[in-house]
Amino acid sequence: MTALTPNRAEAVAALADPQRRELYRLATERPIGRDDAAAALGMPRSTAAMNLDRLADAGLLTVSYARRSGRTGPGAGRPAKLYRAADAELAATIPERHYELAGALLAAAAEDADERGVPVREALDAAAFAAGAAIGAGCADLEEALTLCGYAPRAQESDAAEGDRDAASRDLVLDNCPFHALATRHTALICGANLELVKGLATATDDARTPVLARTAGRCCVEIHRRPG
Repeated sequence: MTALTPNRAEAVAALADPQRRELYRLATERPIGRDDAAAALGMPRSTAAMNLDRLADAGLLTVSYARRSGRTGPGAGRPAKLYRAADAELAATIPERHYELAGALLAAAAEDADERGVPVREALDAAAFAAGAAIGAGCADLEEALTLCGYAPRAQESDAAEGDRDAASRDLVLDNCPFHALATRHTALICGANLELVKGLATATDDARTPVLARTAGRCCVEIHRRPG
């Protein structure tokens, strides 16, 4: 279980334009082609095509091809490019947050605690580690996994100054907490889950560094420390 919804600030930016919002609305009702869109909104075909492609590039529309006449074979003409609204939900936050993941973890923990008769906190830690392992399994390294989850990792200042230090041996601080509001109100519970999630990321990416709790104002409660020596 990952339940990680990509942060889509770029998609929200694409919808800031009124013409693109109208095109997106049309594509939620039915698949539309460039000619259909241009006629419906009274704009040049080239403008409709440009905006539809921008929405597709942002992941808001999916693209398919079909012959609108129904004819096949020689003389049937080229298939038309059709656009349909993507099924994925749109979520965007700045700084990046992933409360949908926190909700999924808490729900899974509550069910597990009932089934196994264990404390909710124990079940939450297990769910967080499993989610981290599932997310990390699809990433090339720990930094990629941390970035995907919204942690905004960076090297400790002492390590960043050593430009020749191998990236995989640097201590890391996490400038952003993807569960900030929850961590502020339920610090021990959410910080414990944060730690287990990052441990899962590290395990799945075969990273030898150790995630530890190191609460510091203005950033995530977890740091990544290299092993001594």
